Amino acid sequence: MSVQLNHTIVWCHDKHRSANFLTGLLGLDSPTPFGPFLVVELSNGVSLDYYETGREIASQHYAFLISEPEFDEIFGRIRDQGIAYWADPGKQKPNEINRHDGSRGLYFDDPDGHFLEIITRPYGSGG
Repeated sequence: MSVQLNHTIVWCHDKHRSANFLTGLLGLDSPTPFGPFLVVELSNGVSLDYYETGREIASQHYAFLISEPEFDEIFGRIRDQGIAYWADPGKQKPNEINRHDGSRGLYFDDPDGHFLEIITRPYGSGG
């Protein structure tokens, strides 16, 4: 059996603002419309399908595995835009990055309060 995540819905208040925040920060292609969604395609074939709601949004966590050079580029955009970031999911280490498993990683919020993370190695991969 082969099971793969194909897509997930990301609830937001403004799909254009939220999808463009992510694509701009991560350096991804512009989102594309599909029905009521604005779709962000990731390089491993998974898509994040932004869907607007007027209701309260429960924060979700999305972690993105990136290369070391991509980390430098994205981290530069985070700093340039003055986005708060943390080395830990408990937000106890502001303005720091983590170095788990010989990686670099950090956490930050998107416009709807979803907790995003960038890492350069999967956790538990050693290093």
